[in-house]
Amino acid sequence: MFTIILIMATGIGLGWLLRGRKMPFLGRITNALIWVLLFLLGVEVGGDERIVNGIASLGLEAILISVAGVAGSCLLACGLWRWARSGKEVKRK
Repeated sequence: MFTIILIMATGIGLGWLLRGRKMPFLGRITNALIWVLLFLLGVEVGGDERIVNGIASLGLEAILISVAGVAGSCLLACGLWRWARSGKEVKRK
């Protein structure tokens, strides 16, 4: 846990030091890494026999609730992102 916090703090510090620089490629890299992490999570879940065997016992209702929760989170995150980006750009010194 300490390693995770240290990595996050290092990223925050580096971001603060480089805040004046334009780095348009970071969004693409972040998105690509998120997709890779999701894929690896799927591989991990698919490789766990207990989870795969338990999917049938989950039931349709549980699956629908999960899908609705993920879809709602994605839609709200997208809306929040667009709302946050629609404001005036703040000029930094």
